Amino acid sequence: MSTNTDTSNNTLQSNSDSRPYSVVLYGATSFVGKITAHYLTNFLSNAKDTDGSNVAWAIAGRDQEKLTKLQSQLESEVDIIIANSNDSESLNDMTKQTQVIISTVGPYLKYGEPLIKACTANGTDYVDLTGEAIFIKDMMDKYQEAAEQSGARIVNSCGFDSIPSDLGVYFTQTQAQEQFGDTCDVIHMRVKAAKGGLSGGTVASMATIFEEVGKDKSRRKQVANPYLLNGDKDAPNVRQTNISKPEYDDKHKRWLAPFVMASINTRIVHRTNQLLDYNYGREFKYDEAMWMKDGMQGKLSSYALSAGLFGFATAMMITPSRELLSKHVLPKSGSGPSKDEQENGYFDIRLFGQSSTKETINTKVTGDKDPGYGSTSRMLSQAALCLAQDISKDDVGGGFWTPASAMGEKLIARLEDHSGLSFEVVDG
Repeated sequence: MSTNTDTSNNTLQSNSDSRPYSVVLYGATSFVGKITAHYLTNFLSNAKDTDGSNVAWAIAGRDQEKLTKLQSQLESEVDIIIANSNDSESLNDMTKQTQVIISTVGPYLKYGEPLIKACTANGTDYVDLTGEAIFIKDMMDKYQEAAEQSGARIVNSCGFDSIPSDLGVYFTQTQAQEQFGDTCDVIHMRVKAAKGGLSGGTVASMATIFEEVGKDKSRRKQVANPYLLNGDKDAPNVRQTNISKPEYDDKHKRWLAPFVMASINTRIVHRTNQLLDYNYGREFKYDEAMWMKDGMQGKLSSYALSAGLFGFATAMMITPSRELLSKHVLPKSGSGPSKDEQENGYFDIRLFGQSSTKETINTKVTGDKDPGYGSTSRMLSQAALCLAQDISKDDVGGGFWTPASAMGEKLIARLEDHSGLSFEVVDG
């Protein structure tokens, strides 16, 4: 499969000599920020030359006291940068000092734009873990041209939203071309198993999206558009399947239920297809769902999950019920799964591909930590290091990218080597 990534060139970015840091972690004292900071410290302390040793990095945020406390807890020396989303000068100063910014500061619809603006102005690469498709769309519309001109590579959704889906499809298509010389025009992604928890930050992001959709009808149209993130004027108009209610999968003898992250993952996958010059085909179809068990137990689970998601979405779009849930039921900001829960979490997703000539291929992507935090912190960190160390700006220029379109095989290799992820071809 052709790609924008040259997998043989390990050239550093052109600005690496003039900037003191390769990576700055912004929002380092947030729940996922702390996890990411500890992972980066451990990884960089033990990394080989080719993987990230001697990488200069810093933690950043607005609260000196909290950053100093975090700094004292890390197992190696790391610098501190004070920056605030409400202070454009501080963001400009920060982004001028590093090759890549990692942002964990959400909800991105509320707090994300000033940093995107600073990065695009100063040619600084950027990765985040947003699952907010309408935020990405807003930023693409406003800053794509500036990013292209400055050379800033903006890569959103570098966590569980949406690396397993995006790189899983990329891997499946690559293997399909190797095995039968064609790509799949249909891929179904199914979450076979996952164990993890929610943080207050994730809940805050979800609440912001529902609030926006609830008060603005134009946002509802955007959310419903499967090609929302395709940046070309002639996006495909193929009708995409949306698993929004219980269904039975006759082939695999399982019940299906909606997957809450499908709304962002499918948009990222379709944008990757566009950025790879529609290597997956302009008729490409992709959907995601949760696998339940067979029989009555699976049916009941599917109906219960579907009803729960519908009820939650409805409640979150109405101000009084959203505030009630946020105040009394949902996790608070700064809270999340315990360390044991992160370590004992996992995920297993399956992808079933079929070409136009009925050739089939099945793959799986697995992770050995809590998907939203333990695994996400590793994916996010390796995406940033991949941009800084492995992907030359001569090969991938400025603009808004996806993980697969910008980093492809090199990021898959990093994730398998350092993040507990595995990409495999399987029988079924």
